[in-house]
Amino acid sequence: MDKITFLGAGSTVFAKNVLGDCMMTEPLREFEYALYDIDPERLEESYLMLSNINKNSNGQKARIVKYRDRREALRGARYVINAIQVGGYEPCTVTDFEIPKKYGLRQTIGDTVGIGGIFRALRTIPVMLDFAEDMEEVCPDALFLNYTNPMAMLTMAMLRASSIRTVGICHSVQVCVPQLLYRLGLPQDHVKYRIAGINHMAWLLEITRNGEDYYPEIKRRAKEGPVYKPYTKEMLKDYPQLLYPDYEFTPEKHDDLVRFEIMKQFGCYVTESSEHNAEFMSYFIRKNHPELIEKYQIPLDEYPRRCRIQIEHWKQLKNQLVGNEKLTHTRTHEYPSYILEALETGKPFTFAGNVMNDGLIENLPKDCCVEVTCVAGQGGIQPCHVGNLPHQLAALNMSNIGMQQLTVDAALTRSRECIYQAAMLDPHTAAELTMDEIRSMVDELIEAHGSWLPEFK
Repeated sequence: MDKITFLGAGSTVFAKNVLGDCMMTEPLREFEYALYDIDPERLEESYLMLSNINKNSNGQKARIVKYRDRREALRGARYVINAIQVGGYEPCTVTDFEIPKKYGLRQTIGDTVGIGGIFRALRTIPVMLDFAEDMEEVCPDALFLNYTNPMAMLTMAMLRASSIRTVGICHSVQVCVPQLLYRLGLPQDHVKYRIAGINHMAWLLEITRNGEDYYPEIKRRAKEGPVYKPYTKEMLKDYPQLLYPDYEFTPEKHDDLVRFEIMKQFGCYVTESSEHNAEFMSYFIRKNHPELIEKYQIPLDEYPRRCRIQIEHWKQLKNQLVGNEKLTHTRTHEYPSYILEALETGKPFTFAGNVMNDGLIENLPKDCCVEVTCVAGQGGIQPCHVGNLPHQLAALNMSNIGMQQLTVDAALTRSRECIYQAAMLDPHTAAELTMDEIRSMVDELIEAHGSWLPEFK
């Protein structure tokens, strides 16, 4: 069946971009777009919005259908796109931040690694495996595109515990090089690059311009400046939750100091933002060194701040999207429509995908999830072989991979001990807390999650 199912369709803005893009893509215009969400109000809002886009920008060629029955939403689907959040801002994100804070463990984003990432994964993996179980019965050959964080752990769980073809897709590689070069005021024409690693900690291994190594100039500009803001306020008007410092940037004070420091110390630029990477390592958020927060401009409690702003902004944006009967759409740079177009037509499309390693990066474990270049086309999706990462970069990835693997182990085996071990292996958590403190914090988090984590009671 020509059907795309969107799980978590109540993510209205994201659904607009992803499914609106698909409706603007010739081989996908006449598909059924199956919308599923557990929140009936948000589901209705997305249905109305996408119906208007279908009418105004696609000549009513698509069939937009909303479902409350998940299995029926999935039945016969060719492609499934996942964008769920289990537990929401309240109560679960608040819990992920406030209980660790009692122990002196501060976070910035808390959705990828660290104690916040661990618990987000533990409450999300069972839901995704329920999706997989349904898919194995009603659409076993469908491709599952995962957008939900923590990307590496969720994708790893799907690939380990189900037969469903799964690829994780994320924005960080897509925007890494353009934002870096814009920040440094460097030309972007005739630039080629190679990126590989793990999600949110992939590495800009090589970058050339006109065939010459671009890294020396990048590193010189990072040290000497000038440094520019990558966005204007006008560009961010629809995304007010994103970090936007009011001060003027200098080489000593800007919003990407953590990544520039990582590049200085370890040789390569990392794909995901400084606010993320500040909590991926043990060097930047230290309760005994509070001066580092100011030095590196680290926004503690950043994700809860974004959530609150997003919730308020939706109240304003809702009428513009849901109530606008003249709403149209222009294709964006989101990956899914281009991936699906390549699969439907055989015209190749290259993107960064999260897949099981299986030897792609030779000095990382075969059974971890890596982020590498993938090519979608007539033969499906083929990940590209990388070889070895430089030892220091592989070591930084490994500092997070063990935690990811143990978190997946915990979810699949219902092992509380694996949760303790995962938390103890997280670099930031281990740098701040003792083993006894970590066990106590994990116990308190499990208790606070209540029905969100019943299997660990």
